[in-house]
Amino acid sequence: MNSFTRSVDLLSRAMDVNSLRYQVSANNIANAEVPNYKRQEVNFESELKRAFDSEKDAATHEFHFAKTHERHLDFNDVYDWRTVEPRRVTDWTTTANANGNNVDPETEAMNIMKIQLNYRLLAQLENFEFSQVKTAMKR
Repeated sequence: MNSFTRSVDLLSRAMDVNSLRYQVSANNIANAEVPNYKRQEVNFESELKRAFDSEKDAATHEFHFAKTHERHLDFNDVYDWRTVEPRRVTDWTTTANANGNNVDPETEAMNIMKIQLNYRLLAQLENFEFSQVKTAMKR
């Protein structure tokens, strides 16, 4: 896979994750007064990093593990970054309000602003990638 395709795919996936983050934060705000509601957030970057690290490790692996039984874990496999999916994670550990709810509407509103700015940045980066191709095609 060439770097352009990989970059555009990663940017597109990041934009999708940001859309999901926006929905999750909006849902948190909507449930800010619901008793015992626990806020959610989206986890994506840590799994993506793990997939990229597995690619790097596979390229520099000096030895391979042998599987002697089909039930053994395969440590030699590369974790494909295209299969990484965002996960909703619920924060069960904290309670901020007397009713058992842990949503802070101000924090969630700030998260939404951050998500919107991040989405704009990603859109500009994707626009830049396509403008590079357009420039190359003109020549």
